[in-house]
Amino acid sequence: MNFKEFQNQSRLYVIGALEPEELDKFESARKKFGKKAEDFITECYALHEAFALSLRPAKSSNAIKERLMAMVRERKEPNPPAPSFSRATHGG
Repeated sequence: MNFKEFQNQSRLYVIGALEPEELDKFESARKKFGKKAEDFITECYALHEAFALSLRPAKSSNAIKERLMAMVRERKEPNPPAPSFSRATHGG
C-alpha cells in the first residue's frame, strides 16, 4: 500500500468502515509509514470530530421532542371547519 492509498484507508478507519481484512493491511501500513501515518490519522480524527460537531442540532433533543408532541396533540384536537370551507361544501 502506498501512502495515498493509506490516506484513503485512514478516512475509512476513523469512521470504523474498514473490513477486518482491510484493517490488517491498514495496521501494517500504519507501522510502515510511522509518524507520517500517525499525523495523518490524527488530522482525520480532528476533521471527523469537527464534522460531527457541525451536525448537532441547535436545540436540545428534549425541546424538539416537546415541539413534535405539541404538533401531534394539535392535529388530534377537532377543529371546527373554517367558514370558507363550509361554504365550499354547501355549493356556495
